[in-house]
Amino acid sequence: MAIRWVEQVFDKEKEVRFKKDWVSIDKISRHMPQAVVAAEDQKFLDHFGFDREAMEKAWEGNKKGKRIKGASTITQQTAKNVFLWPGRNLIRKGLEAYFTILIEVLWSKERIMEVYLNVIEMGEGIYGIEAAAQTYYKKPAAKLSRQEAAMIAAVLPNPRRWSPARPTPYIYGRQSWILRQMNNINPVGFGI
Repeated sequence: MAIRWVEQVFDKEKEVRFKKDWVSIDKISRHMPQAVVAAEDQKFLDHFGFDREAMEKAWEGNKKGKRIKGASTITQQTAKNVFLWPGRNLIRKGLEAYFTILIEVLWSKERIMEVYLNVIEMGEGIYGIEAAAQTYYKKPAAKLSRQEAAMIAAVLPNPRRWSPARPTPYIYGRQSWILRQMNNINPVGFGI
């Protein structure tokens, strides 16, 4: 958050925006955890911080010269966002693995989800689900519908490029895919 804020301060073409409002998991619509698990990490409830199968797939695809694709789990993304900095180097990835293991040992899956939904960037200067719900839908995170939760989840791979307020045909397609996946995976069981 601090790094993005400094970037905004020094980018003369953008206004500085910082919206953040922490809410407990019991004040977040149950659709939001379901949507991010469907979109980002369908094995979240079953793995210990790392999705080995996704990592192997990403490694093979990256070796073949395909578009670089990551395999970060929700726990890994939480570790990065809470304790580290953006970037792709071996030192940061090593520290991310260390913090991922610590988080999985010390926190419940519900706590991991709560922290994740409160710290991830969901738009330029917008951090956490409450700020996103208020910004994009003028309502609290507790009142998000399935479609709204899936739309927010659809932009998470690149929230500074895409916006739930201005979805592209690609984002509408991702939202539809996420909605289908939300039906196909077991209920996450967090939120209200």
